[in-house]
Amino acid sequence: MRRLRDDTGADVVVPDAVERVVSLVPSLTEAVAVTAPGLLVGATDWCTHPADLEVVRVKGTKNPDVGAIGALRPDLVLANAEENRQPDLDALRAVGLSVWVTDVRTLDGAFTSPARMINACGLRRPAWLDDAASAWTAVRPLEPRRRAVVPIWRRPWMAVGSDTFTGAVLDRLGVDNVLASSPDRYPRIALGELPDVDLVVLPDEPYRFTGDDGPEAFPGIPAALVSGRHLTWYGPSLVEAPDLLRTQLLSA
Repeated sequence: MRRLRDDTGADVVVPDAVERVVSLVPSLTEAVAVTAPGLLVGATDWCTHPADLEVVRVKGTKNPDVGAIGALRPDLVLANAEENRQPDLDALRAVGLSVWVTDVRTLDGAFTSPARMINACGLRRPAWLDDAASAWTAVRPLEPRRRAVVPIWRRPWMAVGSDTFTGAVLDRLGVDNVLASSPDRYPRIALGELPDVDLVVLPDEPYRFTGDDGPEAFPGIPAALVSGRHLTWYGPSLVEAPDLLRTQLLSA
């Protein structure tokens, strides 16, 4: 057995040979599935990548089925401090499961955190992780930089605030989040009280903004419809994210 420390500083006891993993986070599911096909035995209903993933589904990120997860006898359960609720993680630990919690809030963290998680799974560092780091090192920020608001929900309207991975991604791409100094990570917003912006960034998750649902709320402001997966996931999608997101931002 190995005693390791996850992103939250918690000690996690992991077998020397990890053979069964359950993931409660879509991006972590993709990272493990691409790195070690066959290692995953369970994932949430929201885990859509890889598209051909065939594992037991254990409900959602906010309401995982603790009994179903326990029945899968995982050596390790993968979770995230933002995506998953602490009571659910406590319940998993209470039935004797080892839970590894990631916490990614910076672009650099999107490379170091998955590397540590993959090591906890007993796997070698995958090539996609180095490819992603190279892709982001080479990215060219937009010139001039843009000032943007980044809604993530409507009814009620909510947006990206401070201390988020999404904000860090956009910053590297040359987009300044006007709500980056908010005391909240995902504040509710009143559209008539927003600071001046020259761009609205509308991802297709968690709320599915489209050309007909979102831009009309910001008349006169260019709107960029972007891939939520590439904007918010940390995993293999990071390889293509800089070029794709830059193209989508420039299309506004």
